[in-house]
Amino acid sequence: MAVTIKDVAKAAGVSYSTVSRALNGIGSGNSERRQKIVRIAEEMGYMPNRAAINLKLSRSYNIGLYFSTISKISSPYVLHQVMMGVYHIAGSQYNVVVKGIDMHEPGSLNPSFYDGIVVLSQRDEDIQFIEEVHDKDIPMVIICRTVFFDAPNVTTDEAEAMGKAMDFLIQNGHRKICVIEGDPSLDSTQERRKGWRVSMLRHGLDPDKTPVYPGDYRYSSGYQAACRILEREERPTAILCFNDEMAFGARNAIYEHGLTVPDEISLIGFDNWDLSGYANMQLTTVERNMGEIAKEGTRILIRRLDEGILDNSRIYLENNLIVRETVKDMSKGGMTG
Repeated sequence: MAVTIKDVAKAAGVSYSTVSRALNGIGSGNSERRQKIVRIAEEMGYMPNRAAINLKLSRSYNIGLYFSTISKISSPYVLHQVMMGVYHIAGSQYNVVVKGIDMHEPGSLNPSFYDGIVVLSQRDEDIQFIEEVHDKDIPMVIICRTVFFDAPNVTTDEAEAMGKAMDFLIQNGHRKICVIEGDPSLDSTQERRKGWRVSMLRHGLDPDKTPVYPGDYRYSSGYQAACRILEREERPTAILCFNDEMAFGARNAIYEHGLTVPDEISLIGFDNWDLSGYANMQLTTVERNMGEIAKEGTRILIRRLDEGILDNSRIYLENNLIVRETVKDMSKGGMTG
């Protein structure tokens, strides 16, 4: 395997950027240290990637972070986690410019402004923007959803993840289940819907008989949907929410109706929101770590920018069921967790 600049940095006991400056004769720093770095690089057989060097000569040190939408972001939590993930990896070397695809003027991308772009894609309509980035030869990575395109892709299997949530309810004896879904225009909603429906079929249940209520991933929509659910003649034993923010809204509606979680109604969410393990509700949920997805995507992008390593693989990060205290075991009359 070819020796990389990071291998040289590790052997020399200095940072990547220090090695890069030393090998390229940039700056007026410690000449003795520079000579040491050059000697170590030669001894290790390091060969600079010419394509990467040519790219560096015209770099802006800007990385674009484009969301499907900023003006109508489905969850501030997702926005925060992704921004923190990208900044954690790139913030010391690059300026991160945050924008929304829905506010982009087609054809207006300036290749000289961005060294690379992280695209958090949630909709099929994003493909026009993705094609523009590709056609203008701007390195990019696509995160959040599976996109069959000639670019690296980092996401998680949301159908499988939501299937775990429904599996858990069914395994704990719940059959009277209502579902609060998210924005129907987003791919994440479609994948999560697929997941809970497949889970029910796997357990011999009919998903078409399950009451479904629309939401938009925001607290208020979870609250309003739960209020409608509680007006039903036959009250469910559990509510499955498409994200934690709506689950917290549903929780408050349940309390306002004089009921308790989980003794009278169980509740399960999705995302493992920062507040899920705090406050007065220990929410059982599925963890989709958007911060880690953003970090891994940014690592791949920076490896291409700094080392010329092109990796167009599709990576699925693991999702985990986080069992806390909001799902009652109906078969035993107790509480899970």
